[in-house]
Amino acid sequence: MESKRSKYIMIGLSVFCVILIAVTSFKDGFLDPLRTGIGYFLIPIQSGVNRAGFTLYNNIENYGSFKEALAENEELRIRVNELVEENSRLQSEQLELQRLRELYELDQEYLQYEKIGARVIAKDSGDWFQVFRIDKGSADGIRVDANVMADGGLIGIVTDVGANYATVRSIIDDVSRVSGMAQQSGDNCIVSGDLTLFSEGRLRISNISRDGDIKDGDRIVTSNISSKFLPGILIGYATDITTDTTRLTKSGYLIPVADFNNLQEVLVVMDLKEDYLQETDE
Repeated sequence: MESKRSKYIMIGLSVFCVILIAVTSFKDGFLDPLRTGIGYFLIPIQSGVNRAGFTLYNNIENYGSFKEALAENEELRIRVNELVEENSRLQSEQLELQRLRELYELDQEYLQYEKIGARVIAKDSGDWFQVFRIDKGSADGIRVDANVMADGGLIGIVTDVGANYATVRSIIDDVSRVSGMAQQSGDNCIVSGDLTLFSEGRLRISNISRDGDIKDGDRIVTSNISSKFLPGILIGYATDITTDTTRLTKSGYLIPVADFNNLQEVLVVMDLKEDYLQETDE
């Protein structure tokens, strides 16, 4: 029974093989309908698979490009920040160099006086540097009543000294009085500090003799008769000089040569007026 079943299976397989050989021996046109039918079924599936594959590939590629763009953008941002910081540093150094160059020129203009450079480290509350502190003191040879210069001329006088600091009262402060004179004529005057008036960029000039030859535009410097200020240091320029109502004196205004809005470095004159007078007598 079993042998008959095996015999039938072998006969069936043989017939199937013969049929396949016969089919494949026919011309291709015979298989066209079969291919066409299979095509109607397989092509849409293949197209969908292709589209899905391309979409997935593009998404993967775009995601990779997006990550690269983010990384590149972060690198550019860091570089821009570095360049901004470097540019700010260079500008700061350039401004400092300019200030130091001007301070050097001021030093050269008054070679008759020994001076030391100092940095402003603090100031009183207010819009201007009417009272401020510098980073040099008695350990550096600075004494009370030392004259202080910056921005082309006189800015104040030392009023208090510690070992490593000194306090400077500027000529714009309300209590400041400087004995000045016109550089051209030598006529004397008093330059008075006035913070209210300085809001207009001016100080007051008074005590000019009726016959004194001080006119608009004259250079006003520290006078020879000043008790604390060394002579010949530029204070500013006279303006709006008029005769007082008493007809005995003249007065007007002075435009300071120094900028009291932003003081950063100064020159402190080591010689005091009393030292100068003693050397002159000798």
